[in-house]
Amino acid sequence: MLPTIIHADLDAFFASVEQRDDPALRGRPVIVGGGVVLAASYEARAFGVRGAMGGRRARELCPDAIVVRPRIDAYSAASKAVFAVFRDTSPVVEGLSIDEAFLDVRGMAHMAGTAAEIGACLRRRVRDEVGLALTVGVARTKHLAKVASAAAKPDGLLVVPADPASERAFLHPLAVEAVWGVGPKTAERLHRAGIHRVGELAAADPDHVVALLGRAAGLRLHALANNRDTRPVRTGRRRRSIGSQSALGRRRRTEAELDAILVALADRLGRRLRAAGMACRTVTLRLRFDDYTRATRSTSVDRSTRATDTILRLARELLAEARPLVAARGLTLIGLALTNLRDDDGAQLELPLGGSRAGLDDALDAVRDRFGNASVRRAVNVHRDIGPAMPVLPDRPDER
Repeated sequence: MLPTIIHADLDAFFASVEQRDDPALRGRPVIVGGGVVLAASYEARAFGVRGAMGGRRARELCPDAIVVRPRIDAYSAASKAVFAVFRDTSPVVEGLSIDEAFLDVRGMAHMAGTAAEIGACLRRRVRDEVGLALTVGVARTKHLAKVASAAAKPDGLLVVPADPASERAFLHPLAVEAVWGVGPKTAERLHRAGIHRVGELAAADPDHVVALLGRAAGLRLHALANNRDTRPVRTGRRRRSIGSQSALGRRRRTEAELDAILVALADRLGRRLRAAGMACRTVTLRLRFDDYTRATRSTSVDRSTRATDTILRLARELLAEARPLVAARGLTLIGLALTNLRDDDGAQLELPLGGSRAGLDDALDAVRDRFGNASVRRAVNVHRDIGPAMPVLPDRPDER
């Protein structure tokens, strides 16, 4: 049996795009985002700078860092170019985020070579055609391929032979944090139980792991530690959510400022929802506080909606509910996500369908499509610079 699953992951994506586009930044420590670090180049990471870290702390660790404002359009264009290379390489591509994907290359050996050779070609093409470094992990399972790419960072290629002895020899000596889904809190529970390495988790009694972590998480992580992962690479998966968020920095924001940011996020998400031909039933508010803890609040409507005003109304209600937490703990990030998505086929949508508000949404979308996002702004944001909206980041920032 040969390894046929590739995990392809761009290195320090946002920061690498900035270094690619500005030669003066190459080889220098670069931080993307001011109030909160959205990405850091490997030169900055050498000083301990990490994603989701406060900007002030990052500058203390790395005083010589160059801080740049995020450019979402540039990152989106780079991602599209990279994914075009992925899809030209294999017909089976499963995107995980803006900067990583799985590829299944079974049956391609006779025309493209082994998975290792395909991975090497993939790295060359991304560097030559897009100008970015790509790390590749190759293995028999999705989990092991992802762990392999993390171990090969930065700008590397690692192949795990597809036999049980080689897989165990690679996986089991790693820190338990290498298992996909083990975050800081889970790792702390495992450490308290004397489990520090993947091999120790694999050898533990499953019932003991379930008692530590709960049934679903315990069984899943125990299986992954033993490299039991039967998930196929799936292409054409239906999108489950649309989200955007804005980093706020450490300065306390007034209620009016927070509302203005919420307005901008709702406008952006409403436009993206309609552009995708979809409607949503659930709006989720995501908050991150000064102490880096997080909270979410969600609410749903009876019928699917594509209306920005409805999204904004629900978001405002959620923020009002969370106001005591915000006042007590400060706020460094605010985000919105739209879930319970369905095709906007005109059936059972929120009424009125043909009213002036729906027509206004469509008219504003058309103007922004033609003249740019900033061509039309709500009055509340005319004189405000709330910064660009960022893609929703995972709860546990990936320090790849």
